[in-house]
Amino acid sequence: MTESDYQRFIHNVSRFILVIGLLGAVGLGSFREIRTGAAFLIGAAVSWLSFWGWQHLVNALTPGAKKRSSWFFSLRLVVLLALAYVIIKFFRLNIAAAAIGLLVSALAVVCELIIELIFYARTRS
Repeated sequence: MTESDYQRFIHNVSRFILVIGLLGAVGLGSFREIRTGAAFLIGAAVSWLSFWGWQHLVNALTPGAKKRSSWFFSLRLVVLLALAYVIIKFFRLNIAAAAIGLLVSALAVVCELIIELIFYARTRS
């Protein structure tokens, strides 16, 4: 995988996270209630921030990158999760919807991998 392929993959996954998060929040907000959609959106936002953190961790492992402590990454993730938990409890949002929102980045990666496989199969035949 070249550098441009990696950057394109990251860009596409970020767009998928945005689209899935917004569509899920609007869908849940329409069919359930606005609090359920908001909880899903908070979970999706934390999922994106987690994906962003992992992206920076991978970039830090490349040769010549500025080295940071792993404690910084771990502490940031714990603070984000604690903040999301406080927001969900304070506004009495649906915890199940927020937990499902946390899976948005995983779904986005799977969607991008499927698209990459489809395009790869087309170019090979």
